[in-house]
Amino acid sequence: MLQSFSIIFSIAAFFSFVNYKWLKMPATIALMLMSLATIAIITISKGILPEFYQFFCDIVTNSDFRSLLLDGILSFLLFAGALHVDTGELVKEKWPILLFATLGVLISTFIVGGLTFGAAQFIGIELSFLHALLFGALISPTDPIAVMAILKKATIAKSLGIKIEGESLFNDGIGVVVFSGILILTGMGEHHGEGSIGSEIGKLFLEEAVGGIVYGALLGFIGYQGIKSVKENPQLAVMISLAIVMGGYAVASLIHVSGPLAMVIAGMIIGTKLNIATNKGPTRKLLNEIWEVLDDVFNGILFVLIGLAIHLLKFDANHLTLGLIAIVIVLIARFISVFLPYSLLKHSEGSPIKTVTILTWGGLRGGISLALALSLADSPSADVILYTTYVVVVFSIIIQGLSIGKLVKKLYA
Repeated sequence: MLQSFSIIFSIAAFFSFVNYKWLKMPATIALMLMSLATIAIITISKGILPEFYQFFCDIVTNSDFRSLLLDGILSFLLFAGALHVDTGELVKEKWPILLFATLGVLISTFIVGGLTFGAAQFIGIELSFLHALLFGALISPTDPIAVMAILKKATIAKSLGIKIEGESLFNDGIGVVVFSGILILTGMGEHHGEGSIGSEIGKLFLEEAVGGIVYGALLGFIGYQGIKSVKENPQLAVMISLAIVMGGYAVASLIHVSGPLAMVIAGMIIGTKLNIATNKGPTRKLLNEIWEVLDDVFNGILFVLIGLAIHLLKFDANHLTLGLIAIVIVLIARFISVFLPYSLLKHSEGSPIKTVTILTWGGLRGGISLALALSLADSPSADVILYTTYVVVVFSIIIQGLSIGKLVKKLYA
């Protein structure tokens, strides 16, 4: 796995260089497009250079996308993103963010699941309703990594950016809990037989979501105190922040709380308490620089992996058709799941429908959805769910990611 990771890192660095010098596109989109092109070229050369083709196949397979993301780089990316969040602005938008991350995810899960189930039956694909709901659960949360990477390049109103950014940070953890709850219903999740399935799902929510928030707050407090006590030693302060992320995330899985939520809360507390964004003082400056570099490095690796992951799919016309239909379904579900919670609140915007439209189009899907889809490898519906997820993710990152800035300008011109 280390060899595969090293090669993918080198590819990400080379593609980043090419994009910086010539393409001038948003880095995440450029890396993904170049990865897709690389796979196409390598596939074409299969008959000429079979050994090289197999070597590249082994790199993709051995990298273990799911474990690398969920057990590795996700913690770094979430912490790095949360470290620079403006907590004051986030608190101002707390109710929209809370509703989008909870009620919105649930609404979207059932709309996507129901419509996808119907579409699969119409096409002639065997997909049970519960497995369709699993797809709804894994595709409904917006990906904080993809969203925050694209938002860096999009010029949008501050309050709107906070809504999108805040929602994406929190609905990720909620989405994983919903996904795990549906897994229990399908019989693939951990059900210990003690009490009803409903109580198991309730217990799961308390342990994962609430436990993750509390644990993250504890990590943030410990991390802040540790860094504050060594503020005259910037290098040691960086080591402490790395230990909070790596050790904290590892312990989260052992005590069965949400690691993603814990990293978000810890990052927000440390970033706010230390006021990382001010860049004043050697410790703050080094922390800021190191975590920005780590953010860029792991983002590059992730989006190269997403592009290369197309190699894991076997072409199937029916699966592709369902994926294309799912793009429309996911967008419709996203609009409804944002509009309904949004309509419950009072807003200062002159045209709320414009805000909902931006929130809909700016709700990108990414690596987390793919990682959850790959976790269903033993499911009879694994292939169709993975294929459909990949189609939606590629459309989301490339088409929505490239056009969100233009859409904002058009709506607010």
